[in-house]
Amino acid sequence: MPSQDSDRIAPAVTAILIVSAAAVALIFWIVYFRQPAEDAAPYWAASLRAVNATLNSLSAVCIALGIVAIRGGHRRRHIGLMTGALAASGAFLVTYLAYYYFHGDSKFLGEGWIRPVYFFILISHILLSVAVVPLVFLNVFFGVTARYVPHIRLGRITWPIWLYVSVTGVAVYVLLRFFGGGG
Repeated sequence: MPSQDSDRIAPAVTAILIVSAAAVALIFWIVYFRQPAEDAAPYWAASLRAVNATLNSLSAVCIALGIVAIRGGHRRRHIGLMTGALAASGAFLVTYLAYYYFHGDSKFLGEGWIRPVYFFILISHILLSVAVVPLVFLNVFFGVTARYVPHIRLGRITWPIWLYVSVTGVAVYVLLRFFGGGG
């Protein structure tokens, strides 16, 4: 027999999963299926890759410091830092979609040993970024609604994935910038 709390959680979890799936589908459509408007791209669109890397870096720093804060018993600091990570990731998503909307995909031109390294990082980044969207939303839901046991349990899975996605986002940018694909 399910508990009353799980009866109240189920609609929220379902909504989070539906919104996450819709967000991921939109991202995939813009990145992989939509033709970019490169000829009409505004001048500032080219700089969005560097902005994206900066936002990913900020997110990674906030995640790492947020984990240190909660492990040190600093709950309010943890909340602030994780809110910062969420804001940086949200801003990243907006600028990422704008970049792909206007510019389209960037081809990796590097050769030799760096090519398989780049594609390993890129593929793992993409796969885990799909998984992290609902994980982050669910974790925020559990934290905001003071369901700390599932928040802590899910957080132990979420934060390393989220951190990996943020760090590898920066790595993809650096590899494109310095080993082929432009800046």
